[in-house]
Amino acid sequence: MNNHILVTNDDGVLAPGLFALVQELRAIGKVTVLAPERNWSGSGHVKTLDRALRVREVVLPDGSKAHASDGAPSDCVALAALGYFHEPIDLVVSGINAGANLGHDVTYSGTVTAAMEAAIAGINGVAFSLDILDHPLTEINYHAAAKVARRIVEMVLVHGLPADVLLNVNIPYLNEDQIRGMRLTRQGMRVYHSRLDERIDPRGKPYYWIGGDAPSGIPEAGTDVGVLMEGYVSITPLQLDLTAYRTFSDLTTWEWEDDNPQGVYSITFPHFAKEQNAGSSQ
Repeated sequence: MNNHILVTNDDGVLAPGLFALVQELRAIGKVTVLAPERNWSGSGHVKTLDRALRVREVVLPDGSKAHASDGAPSDCVALAALGYFHEPIDLVVSGINAGANLGHDVTYSGTVTAAMEAAIAGINGVAFSLDILDHPLTEINYHAAAKVARRIVEMVLVHGLPADVLLNVNIPYLNEDQIRGMRLTRQGMRVYHSRLDERIDPRGKPYYWIGGDAPSGIPEAGTDVGVLMEGYVSITPLQLDLTAYRTFSDLTTWEWEDDNPQGVYSITFPHFAKEQNAGSSQ
């Protein structure tokens, strides 16, 4: 019970997925809630610098207190990491999101980028999302997903995560006894079906909605998309280092400077040699 766990999300502080998560995690540590006061789904990695952030107390359905901020999910994590609660945070848990976060979704997801903000601050971070498919939001049961989340959090508290690494966890919407197990996965390929809807307002000026059908995915074996479709929990370790090491060998052949007397500018990255070799073997 010595572990101090910060719970946040991007669906809003009163979202049922967050409350289910809080109820489970209270059994394994001290739980503090600091989450956005409104829905920030699809917000990506935000850091609010151009205005003041405000925090107020709210009451969860069981009467316990939580904290709501007018900032983004990553702002909530930053506030806690920088000392808002006047005590250190041992682990940041984000979720449970209403909807999966797979493949390239991680760049859009406020749920995942809250865990990224934790990793940036040197704190272990885990993001949980539930693949609700077409179920109405008002009918979603988070009980099984919260049980899964508790087990994974217990493992992270015992073993810890490497520096600059977070876990992105996606859970199938199944009963507890129907979930087939857990699998470590790599990011899969999300397929987006976006389209632009142009409309005219009452003053005759155009405005736009980015919409379309829900994204799908390519169910390749070993990926978050594929494993989730098979009824397993997908656990994808993500790293903050986005460097594409495998491209160094190609980029060194480019003519970087037109006025180079030899015609080809020689560029090398000797200090990346070890990382490049490691990246190419993945």
